[in-house]
Amino acid sequence: MLSYWEEKNFVNYDFIVVGAGIVGLSTAIHLKVKFPDKSVLVLERGIFPSGASSRNAGFACFGSLTEILDDLYHMDEDEVLELVARRYSGLSEIREVFGDHDLGYEDLGGFEMFREEDHRSLEKIYLVNSLLKDLFGEDVFHIEKDVKRFGFSPVVKAVVRNDLEGQLDSGKFLKALWSKCHSLDVQLLTGAEVTEIDKQNGVVKVKNPVYDSHIEFFGQNIAICTNAFTKQLLPDIEMKPGRGTVLVSEPIPGLAWKGAFHFDKGYTYFRNVDNRILIGGGRNMAFDDEETDIFGVNQVIKNYLVKLTHEVIFPKQPIKFEMEWSGIMAFGSNKTPIVQKLNERTGVAIRMGGMGVAIGWQAAKELVNLFEKP
Repeated sequence: MLSYWEEKNFVNYDFIVVGAGIVGLSTAIHLKVKFPDKSVLVLERGIFPSGASSRNAGFACFGSLTEILDDLYHMDEDEVLELVARRYSGLSEIREVFGDHDLGYEDLGGFEMFREEDHRSLEKIYLVNSLLKDLFGEDVFHIEKDVKRFGFSPVVKAVVRNDLEGQLDSGKFLKALWSKCHSLDVQLLTGAEVTEIDKQNGVVKVKNPVYDSHIEFFGQNIAICTNAFTKQLLPDIEMKPGRGTVLVSEPIPGLAWKGAFHFDKGYTYFRNVDNRILIGGGRNMAFDDEETDIFGVNQVIKNYLVKLTHEVIFPKQPIKFEMEWSGIMAFGSNKTPIVQKLNERTGVAIRMGGMGVAIGWQAAKELVNLFEKP
């Protein structure tokens, strides 16, 4: 049971955003920019964002060569171009709004490793560059002339460079979003697990463990930004979770390269973090097992990532890992996010396809543009 003061001051809002990851916080910011006189509440079930926003690899990328080629097999050419454009626009805007310093953004480029068996994809570099030319006005992908400078195993026959990509500090990105929300008077409650949403009446139920009950919040409009966990609230939504594993090594003296690297259609990725290597992905080694919203490190995938590090990336160095974690992403039949209204007062921005850093800000803006003034 709420007190008089709680009932009067804390439960009624013009907008309620469910989820305080990149998309949820971006949605709150766009709402306050569009409707500065309206109240906005963000509800987050964890202390930190619960999915992948603070647990990703910090890649500021819009698609490797093989990833774009793979997308072209599953999506129309126009859909792929639109998706790349949205990702690049999102990255450009967050750099403009928050600044590279506050994002921890490093303009070190994106790279991709190619083995002998990947030669057919490598041969299509000119096709993809031609496809992207109207969007970027220049060739995006370039074949590195000196592969040996990276120190990779001889199994790596070629490296492709993308100068338009970079990397950032995911924690700093979230802190920048928090700071912006605070400056705009967005209310944020963490440890607020939403268990039910009444889309018709704008009621959001939150578990109250102190009194073993629920608190009902009321919003004129509701924005659901729970990505991988959306099925817990909307069972019929078309998406599935995908768990990703990330490892970080001990410091590596004389690290020979810097940048964000992709491998195997983007399923595996690695980058420098300070003077360490961060490596993650490998979900394609155990697709069925990783289609889960339960956190944990799959030993099969961990072994694959460690083996790749020791045998291919650093074949002559005894790399040791000191940190590991997992994040939960959301995927669908294609990589286009779901941004739509469910009814007059409720909308969703979910299913970021593992590209929340790049596309989260844009998806949030698109969702807010669907709302009319309360």
